Amino acid sequence: MSTWRHLFTVVTPTYNRAHTLERVYLSLGEQSFQDFEWVIVDDGSTDNTQEVVMGWQQEASFPIHYVWQENQHKKTAFNRGVNKASGELVVALDSDDSLDTNALYAMATAWRDIPLADRDRFVAITGLCARPNGHIVGDMYPRDLLDASSLDMTFKYHVKGEKFGCLRTDVLRMFPFPEEIVGFVPESLVWRAIARAGYLTRFVNQVFRVYHESDDALSRQGRDGQEHALGLWLLAHDTVVECLPWFRYKPQAFLMAAVRYTRFSLHLRHNRQALPAGRELKGWASRMLVGTMWPLGLLLYLRDRFLRSPARHRA
Repeated sequence: MSTWRHLFTVVTPTYNRAHTLERVYLSLGEQSFQDFEWVIVDDGSTDNTQEVVMGWQQEASFPIHYVWQENQHKKTAFNRGVNKASGELVVALDSDDSLDTNALYAMATAWRDIPLADRDRFVAITGLCARPNGHIVGDMYPRDLLDASSLDMTFKYHVKGEKFGCLRTDVLRMFPFPEEIVGFVPESLVWRAIARAGYLTRFVNQVFRVYHESDDALSRQGRDGQEHALGLWLLAHDTVVECLPWFRYKPQAFLMAAVRYTRFSLHLRHNRQALPAGRELKGWASRMLVGTMWPLGLLLYLRDRFLRSPARHRA
């Protein structure tokens, strides 16, 4: 018998987003499927987020749980939300986006279509994102329903662009975001670790999330790599060390990851930031990849420094 109180927990980390959080709230109230709770983890906001949420708690047709913490990072807030969840599946919804009206219903249907005896092998239902004008973000999947790992989808099927869905709460608790790493950590690191543990995802060509671009989103900051060098280096390291079994499907992606490995490691060295312990290159293949692409990585690093220096002089 299931011990979960809901099928879904929607987890929303937020920081000073009272002005956009209403978009999330309204989209949840419009859901055609209502077996869910909303967990808001406030990462130390200084605006009126708490006051706004307390008002919603009095009127909402679904449970809303508000958790406040000292400002740390989105990844820490997400881990806390997952630990607070009482839903079998977690939907990680940003504080400035919204769900399609039938998103939770479609996710629930796709999850329950997986035979009960097979569900232990699956971790997620993943669909598509669309912009407010209805245009799909990135690629659609090669089939309307496809069971594969997230690594297969990236490297074997070459599907690009932001995707969205739900993940098993119990598995997310086994694979938390690494809080010991300071700053930005790409979500892909967690999804890849889950895939390498043998879990499958059911991919469906259905829109679940309406994606609203935001100038202060983490993914849009520091595009030259300097602000988020450590997280981007970790992703490059993961590619050239841990993902080599997928090299044959998309070798160019591994060559470019080797370039980024050098590029961002030089940024870290310039900033006197140590590389995480225990993440050395392993085996001849990883070393050959990085060594071969080292000159291009150096050139991109120098380009980053050159492009930024005029702005520094103008300040």
